[in-house]
Amino acid sequence: MGARGALFRGRALYDHPGTEELFVQAMRENCAFQYARCPEYRAILDQAGFRPEQLQGPEDLGELPPIPTLYFKRHHLSSMAGKHALFHTTSSGTSGRRSEVNFDFGALLCDLAMSLRACGTHGLISPRPTRYVILGYQPHRGNHMGVMKSAFLSTFLAPAVKRTYALRFREGEYRLDQEGLVEELRRCARQRHPVRLIGFPSYLHFLMQELEHRGLRFPMPSGSKILLGGGWKQFYRQQVDKPQLYAEVKERLDIPEAAIHEVFSVVEHPIIYWDCPRHHFHIPVYSRVLIRDVRTLKPLPYGQPGLVNLMTPLLKSAPLMSILTDDLGVLHPGESCGCGCTAPWLEVLGRVGMTEIKTCAAGAEEYQRGERE
Repeated sequence: MGARGALFRGRALYDHPGTEELFVQAMRENCAFQYARCPEYRAILDQAGFRPEQLQGPEDLGELPPIPTLYFKRHHLSSMAGKHALFHTTSSGTSGRRSEVNFDFGALLCDLAMSLRACGTHGLISPRPTRYVILGYQPHRGNHMGVMKSAFLSTFLAPAVKRTYALRFREGEYRLDQEGLVEELRRCARQRHPVRLIGFPSYLHFLMQELEHRGLRFPMPSGSKILLGGGWKQFYRQQVDKPQLYAEVKERLDIPEAAIHEVFSVVEHPIIYWDCPRHHFHIPVYSRVLIRDVRTLKPLPYGQPGLVNLMTPLLKSAPLMSILTDDLGVLHPGESCGCGCTAPWLEVLGRVGMTEIKTCAAGAEEYQRGERE
């Protein structure tokens, strides 16, 4: 089964002390696999003077060179032949470029075990038939975006009576069907089935604004929930803080804050971070998070803002063990949250300027050029 399988099949979702050795072992095994199978990644590690066997303890994780997500938007790295890629996803491409990520069979099994464990822990698996309002993309054969696939898969957490989409594919493009959403909410308020709204917080906010503009209020049936993810992306200028958004939902749909869940994830790092009752993203055992100084890329201690470095041994199809996002964040000790979870939690502050990310990505490209020359 290997360390990766043992890690992802474990029962404890947030037991860092009990999984520290197993996590490092899984990272070491994966790093050795990538080093042997991906020449481009081997060139990056060689240029940095790093070898897989150097991963002996948690203190060594910070020495593993992180690769910026921007780099993966420009280069497709692979450690497995295409025939082993069973599930394909892409990033949203709001910056004009998209990352492509393939899942190997083992990763799919691990991801399933992880998802069931996380959803069960957070009370999202239910036998009750449910109506879904997807605040995102309608599935289409030409759309491989991870955010679309994740939203669709979330509709299997409870039996689906109906699925209604905000962004419907019509005449070769996606169009926002705001009127259809309003009418669906009107119908949902008259039904007995619970409702789950899933998708982008921006579209939830716009929908609540539309209801307010029309003077409408549709109390949802008991047991209704909201699952948010994907961030505000191109609508960052319209972003409102969480308390305001939750207040809008309570006023227009009568769904309490306790029934609203938010997740943080990126395509290049397919681990989902669920918020706790205090809306903090605690780090599950399947990953580790470092915060790196924007200028030096050195790991920072708790409480200091920097670039978010995400690590996981999930995928073997590509060297995505340690990626550097363009998110600015702060890592906090678990005890500071107050929800009872002792795992560290990540506070995402927003996107950082692209200069530092581009510089780091250019460095990775330089590693490859130096190796080829």
